[in-house]
Amino acid sequence: MKRTDYCGRIDRRFLARTVTLAGWVHRRRDHGGVIFVDLRDREGLVQVVCDPDRAATFATAEKLRNEFCVRVTGLVRARPEGTVNPNLVSGEIEVLAHEIEILNASATPPFQLDDENLSEAVRLENRVLDLRRPVMQRNLMIRYRAAMSARRYLDEQGFVDIETPFLYKSTPEGAREFLVPSRIHHGQFYALPQSPQLFKQMLMMAGFDRYYQVVRCFRDEDLRADRQPEFTQIDIETSFLDEHEIRPIMEELVRRMFRDALGEELPDPFPVMSYADAMRDYGSDKPDLRIGLKLTELTDLMGGVDFKVFRGAAELPNGRVAALRVPGGGALTRKEIDDYTTFVAIYGAKGLAYVKVNDASKPNEQGLQSPVVKFLPEAVLREILARTGAHDGDLVFFGADRAKVVNDALGALRAKVGHDRGLAEGRWKPLWVVDFPMFEQDDATGAWSARHHPFTAPKDGHEERFAADPGNAIAKAYDVVLNGWEIGGGSVRIHRPEVQAKVFAALGIGPEDQKRKFGFLLDALSYGAPPHGGIAFGLDRMATLMCGADSIREVIAFPKTQRGQDLLVDAPSPATEQQLRDLHIKVRPSDAAAP
Repeated sequence: MKRTDYCGRIDRRFLARTVTLAGWVHRRRDHGGVIFVDLRDREGLVQVVCDPDRAATFATAEKLRNEFCVRVTGLVRARPEGTVNPNLVSGEIEVLAHEIEILNASATPPFQLDDENLSEAVRLENRVLDLRRPVMQRNLMIRYRAAMSARRYLDEQGFVDIETPFLYKSTPEGAREFLVPSRIHHGQFYALPQSPQLFKQMLMMAGFDRYYQVVRCFRDEDLRADRQPEFTQIDIETSFLDEHEIRPIMEELVRRMFRDALGEELPDPFPVMSYADAMRDYGSDKPDLRIGLKLTELTDLMGGVDFKVFRGAAELPNGRVAALRVPGGGALTRKEIDDYTTFVAIYGAKGLAYVKVNDASKPNEQGLQSPVVKFLPEAVLREILARTGAHDGDLVFFGADRAKVVNDALGALRAKVGHDRGLAEGRWKPLWVVDFPMFEQDDATGAWSARHHPFTAPKDGHEERFAADPGNAIAKAYDVVLNGWEIGGGSVRIHRPEVQAKVFAALGIGPEDQKRKFGFLLDALSYGAPPHGGIAFGLDRMATLMCGADSIREVIAFPKTQRGQDLLVDAPSPATEQQLRDLHIKVRPSDAAAP
């Protein structure tokens, strides 16, 4: 008989029916004359009962062990009173086995599938078994439903799925690329694309005014919980719409994906926040709005104080002094404060000053507890309490350094303290962050680089600021943020070649390099390119949030480790001498191996 349905779907509808199921033995229990088998497939579990009345079937059941692949035919009946499992779809029924066929025996698994204390290395080395675990089956099914929801929505909106090349031209702006040597063209290389950015723009110029692609992208960069060397994004571009028309279409896509994949409703509309406000209030361009804590600006207050750390930061051209009030933070122990000091050091902070507010009515050493209080005038302390809104029992942390260090350190501290102290409220808090700077400056070299990418259009009225005042040029760029994660980023693109050339020039890319690296784009722009813009959503990150996972490795079938290795297939691995010869490549010894 063919399989009747999945194990996890067998419920009261099948009572008194004979069914055939196939799956894996999750657990076998011998209860002294009756054997119970939990049979598992991708949809869940069903309980199979084997009794001695059917001798051949019972004999087969005695041979079963965990992860045997079997087919079972039997009668669906109600579970005895008191044995119902409300946590399972099949929890009200069981299957009385008539026949059991062992399709394939299994070696003893290296771990139990319900073991929650597995090391990641063991899991990735045995990823096939790891993927059988119910939590991983659930994660990948949620990811699938989210991706299919996106496809259906974009199809409804008139977007066309078009594939773009993987073997691409190296354009070194942005993250480090993966290079692919050419066998035919000696000494020349392709690059794996970091995104289909320029191809999708050229599709707009070609007249396909609504494009999308669920596409693999590649970046050879250091890894962390929300990064992989290869990742998947939902890539979208559209013509003849401005940023205010693109955003509602895209946020409805996000709402539809969460509704279809999880049954969750996200706010309508998403709130909108400028980049400047996000950095001022949260120290981050991807703030977690579930945490209500905000930073307080103190730079103007600290220019004349005796405390050199605060005064020195306030006098820096790009300096900042800011505070973070922690409600009830006066209860923090010295060890907890020291741990937070160690934490902010990750972001370049040289220390973490603080004030415990014992009595807010006494803004001096009587009411405030801190090594820095004696260096600050009472008028300044009173203003700090007023601006932060600090009350008795609160604690105020301070950051004083270059603005980037203060923002990075206090922004991360705000999120950590908020979660540590249970201050996060609400399940989903999305927002748009808009009006990003076009450029950012390297502190060491002073060179300017594109904040998003060099194809982002300037806000109206900002086109002439590139050369004279690049630091204040604002872009038509927008990010979608959810619970402190950037899940999508996009912009309106430059569609006039003379503007694109100006941006390249502002980035130090001269006319010859423009032609060599981006001549194909400038040529395409010259043939009546339409106004266009788009966005790319990180499918891995969205699925991670949907699943409540800590890492995108939990929603990718075969991920790499933080060192970029695939432990299942042992990649990367050495090439043979013949392969290297065909590609005209000679491998030099690493610095560590060199004499």
